Amino acid sequence: MGVRLSLEENFFGSATVGERGQVVIPADARKKFGINPGDKVLVMGHPEGAGILLFKIDSIREMLSALIDGLSKIESRAAEAEADEEQNPQ
Repeated sequence: MGVRLSLEENFFGSATVGERGQVVIPADARKKFGINPGDKVLVMGHPEGAGILLFKIDSIREMLSALIDGLSKIESRAAEAEADEEQNPQ
């Protein structure tokens, strides 16, 4: 899923918080992001208290895994470059 910053494509209306603190995620949003009954979501607060964000836990896990893999590749390349520099100083 690519990054889309368009308000029109990412605005799904509003929801009301019920007496028990429950919020219904609009159907269009659930469909677009593949959120199904039983899926776990991570609820994160905005650092300055401006609101909350919901993420599918599986999506966060995939994103973090890709980030860790990318960091490992960068570290390997940096170590190789350092080794080359030590072997071939200019």
